[in-house]
Amino acid sequence: MKVVIQRVTHASVEIEKKIVSSIQNGLLILLGIENEDTFEDIKWLSNKIANLRIFEDENRVMNKSLIQIDGDAIIVSQFTLMANTKKGNRPSYIKAAKPDIAIPLYKQFVLQFETDLKKKVGTGVFGADMKIDLQNDGPITIIIDSKNK
Repeated sequence: MKVVIQRVTHASVEIEKKIVSSIQNGLLILLGIENEDTFEDIKWLSNKIANLRIFEDENRVMNKSLIQIDGDAIIVSQFTLMANTKKGNRPSYIKAAKPDIAIPLYKQFVLQFETDLKKKVGTGVFGADMKIDLQNDGPITIIIDSKNK
């Protein structure tokens, strides 16, 4: 699993001109899933993100986690994170999990993250054409791959 995490002051997901998820202070999490991903990847990655100290404390030092600031999150499945651009100019998505594997893992990730965060999170809709609106705070953008623990 690979994620791009963006610290945001606000973010929303729009599908067919309707807002399906919206948050204020927190994280926008773009999640890429490959065929070899397991529940162990989900548990490790969810815990890592929920406890990642990228929010400012009273001294303006990035020292607090999403849990500590009681922040919100939106998780959006994004198969293009698994793109291989090594050869040619057309990305290959052969490593991206097909929907029969990716959808259950995506749902498990959302449930695990809600458990770790102890609150509901927003989501996109798997496979939908989504418009993501966000204001990156910092900007703080971090990439984590569960294969590089």
